[in-house]
Amino acid sequence: MRRMTSARILACTALLFAPIVNAHMVPELTAEQAVEAGRNYQQYCALCHGENRQGHVNDHAPSLRSKSLLETGFPERTAAIAYGRLGTPMPGFLDEIGGPMSEEEIGRLARWLNDQEGIEVPRPGLPIPIQGDTVLGAKIYDRDCSECHGSSGEGVTGTALGNPAMLSMTSDAFLRHAIVNGRQETEMAAFGEHLSDAEIDAVTAYIRSRATGWSVQKPVLRKPPAVGSYVINPDGAPPNFELKDDRYVLSSDLYDAIQNKRRMVILDTRVMSLWQLSHIEGSVPLPYYYERETLADIADDLPRDGTWIVTYCECPRAAAEFVNAKLVDLGFENTAVLWEGAFGWVGLGYPVSRGDTSLGQKASLSPSITEHAAR
Repeated sequence: MRRMTSARILACTALLFAPIVNAHMVPELTAEQAVEAGRNYQQYCALCHGENRQGHVNDHAPSLRSKSLLETGFPERTAAIAYGRLGTPMPGFLDEIGGPMSEEEIGRLARWLNDQEGIEVPRPGLPIPIQGDTVLGAKIYDRDCSECHGSSGEGVTGTALGNPAMLSMTSDAFLRHAIVNGRQETEMAAFGEHLSDAEIDAVTAYIRSRATGWSVQKPVLRKPPAVGSYVINPDGAPPNFELKDDRYVLSSDLYDAIQNKRRMVILDTRVMSLWQLSHIEGSVPLPYYYERETLADIADDLPRDGTWIVTYCECPRAAAEFVNAKLVDLGFENTAVLWEGAFGWVGLGYPVSRGDTSLGQKASLSPSITEHAAR
């Protein structure tokens, strides 16, 4: 069929709108709340999006100063902050899935981003599907979009438009607005003057069509290792790593060390929610955003006998290097960063462990982790 049927479009959009925060639920920020939101941004977001929200500091994280981004999609933005973009380095920050922020804090952070650019927070509209010729849209996409967004929507220098997690939280109107107006502060051009309304509708419908056939895997939470289990294979010999540039360990070497039951500590420096969804077996979550004092408290539980400590993240290395540097400052020796990161680890075919608690049950976190984080 050349056009998406109403039933098909509605099926695609049925799961789109369960946003945790709507625009009208976030009142104007007080001075104190604005300071807090700015502090949260620097702690949790600046590593990838930049201190000044300029974007593309790590992982092609988009600019958060773009007018066309901020004037649309407030519910989508809060959902992205809360639940992340599965299949990308963007993690979920909502405390209910293991992140460090409450629903209210996420809503205020999203509003703060608008306030920084003086852009009024948009009120949510109905998720009205856009009718379009998907065959025509595919041709236009291949011609005008694939160089940056990938021939299969996998993302190159631009957003991964074929990502089901992104599409599941993004309305047709949001997609269309971006096509028409582009994304200021990025290389995303405005196509409103180059494409007709019918062509823009066609591209929107084509991108939406990439959401069909996706499956939902309900995330479950898992307890982090207890203090006494931080060291894996405690009776094993130390690994014989040959580090790249005196800092980085390759996935193949780390995997061999795990298989040979070598003694070490593996620290997952991503947001806790990502550790709970999948992680290298035996790794301990130590998110990059922990304050130095919290990190120092947790470091008291880490071995100082020369045991190798390997950090990894998604990016592939920014957060892991950040934590590694702090550990070195605290006097730890034999530290290394996983060169390929979590995505590279999985992409090379090495295994990860996933949550193993009962569906629908919320696992209690290890006191050693949650108590440190609460201090």
